[in-house]
Amino acid sequence: MRLSRWLADRWVMIVALLVLGYLSLPVLVVAGLSFNRPSSRLSYDFHEFTLDNWRQPCATSDMCDAVLRSVQIGFLATVVSTVLGTLMAFALVRHRFRARSGINVLIFLPMATPELVMGTSLLALFVAAGVPQGFWTIVIAHVMFCVSFVVVTVKARLAGMDRRLEEAAMDLYASEWQTFRRITLPLVLPGIVAAALLAFSLSFDDFIITNFNAGTTVTFPMYVWGAAQRGIPPQVNVIGTAMFAIALLLVGASSLRGRRARRAALLAPAPAAAPPASRS
Repeated sequence: MRLSRWLADRWVMIVALLVLGYLSLPVLVVAGLSFNRPSSRLSYDFHEFTLDNWRQPCATSDMCDAVLRSVQIGFLATVVSTVLGTLMAFALVRHRFRARSGINVLIFLPMATPELVMGTSLLALFVAAGVPQGFWTIVIAHVMFCVSFVVVTVKARLAGMDRRLEEAAMDLYASEWQTFRRITLPLVLPGIVAAALLAFSLSFDDFIITNFNAGTTVTFPMYVWGAAQRGIPPQVNVIGTAMFAIALLLVGASSLRGRRARRAALLAPAPAAAPPASRS
């Protein structure tokens, strides 16, 4: 009876832990294979434990060049899409205009369109415009589909924000710029950071759209796809594990910072009440 009652009270948490464990299983496999010395280039069995893969992550120079190129493309696409998407989210949430519903549909289209269709459409556009395929066409293509995810993420943050906080700041004689810098931006910043991390991960991981518009440029996913035919080097697992660890550290640091800020706000002493005015 005690066991059944305990399971009945905690079955949601148990199911959630099982789902998280299932989703984390591929990451754990990749992390384990990063310490593996395979018996052959075409073998993926755990043959021998080694740290050489982490000591020499750039044993294959072409792979490190592809990783650096993917990081550069992801950084540029993230910066441009985050700026444009944040401005568009503010315009769609804070203002009312005639084309607002139509723009919302247009923003959703890149998210709903299959990547194969988007990649071929962009390729036809670049060929018709006479633009040579390469580094910058990849950046333009990544900005195009990352903007939609940024807009949706920042819009969700803005929709849940209390506008009365900004009105109270302006009632206390704060200017529009001061209200935005001290009230609006700190409240929206977690959504902007989440949108930027999402945009970078989508850009770094993209293969289909990149393959259509890359020309002779090779990114990290394209390198992995090409290396699969002759044997993927174990350093690929090192790069994947390192990227996951960096993302996990960023999310953990952001969560810890927010928790400390909330705790400091709760422990802050209340302002002293003003002394009563003396009667003449």
